[in-house]
Amino acid sequence: MSRVLAFSRNLPLSGRIGLGLVVFWLVAAIIGPLLAPHPIGAFVDYEVFSGLSAKFLLGSDYLGRDVLSRLLWGARYTVFLGAGAALLASTTGTVLALTAAVKGGWVDEVLSRAMDTLISIPSKIFALVMVAAFGSSLGLLLAIAAVPYVPGNFRIARALAVNVVALDFVQVARARGERSLHIALREVLPNMIHPLLADFGLRFVFIVLLLSGLSFLGLGVQPPHADLGSLVRENISGLTEGAPAIIVPAIAIATLTVGANLLIDALKPVEKKG
Repeated sequence: MSRVLAFSRNLPLSGRIGLGLVVFWLVAAIIGPLLAPHPIGAFVDYEVFSGLSAKFLLGSDYLGRDVLSRLLWGARYTVFLGAGAALLASTTGTVLALTAAVKGGWVDEVLSRAMDTLISIPSKIFALVMVAAFGSSLGLLLAIAAVPYVPGNFRIARALAVNVVALDFVQVARARGERSLHIALREVLPNMIHPLLADFGLRFVFIVLLLSGLSFLGLGVQPPHADLGSLVRENISGLTEGAPAIIVPAIAIATLTVGANLLIDALKPVEKKG
């Protein structure tokens, strides 16, 4: 906690706001379901699309379920699926980029052309085809969300790695007879961490929006489970009434993605300052 506080003190105001929003939703994803007043699918209100009240702090949805409880459960799926897919995409892309940069030659050429081919496929088209073919289990959604963003991470990581590989200390390590794995992990990767962390944040935002879009189309997380995107979709009929059941999940998606963007934008000045 002390490190987080020390880190936040070095951020500009926008970065602190972003950090606060990201931490809020991360905490909500971790402990939110434990604090939920009702089970995720429990029918607890005879009225539908009821407003804010002492009994239902965020009202009820189109079936009379507690919006607060579903929001806390939905945040877990959105945050963890998004973070897991972003981690998978970034890890895969970085490993392939390090391999391409350190090995060079035909290995670099094959990997680069393969990534160029994959990046030409729009992420939403890829996701729709895969879901239509194989369904939308949580494991498959994780893979579907990660694969389209591997090439983007690969291109950034490879550009960074190629510049580092050309530096003198890497050439000295080669002259010492160090193996490729040592060069990649001990010499090159540590000098790429900060840009890769910023890229990870961007991948997370893109993937959250992709998963929310899939859920809005009914192709994401399936009932009885729900993520923030599916909460918006299932309560779309309450839009004309201004029901909290549709407004609150939409605000949740917006604050999560905007907060992540604010934090990412604030990281570069912090690095220069340090």
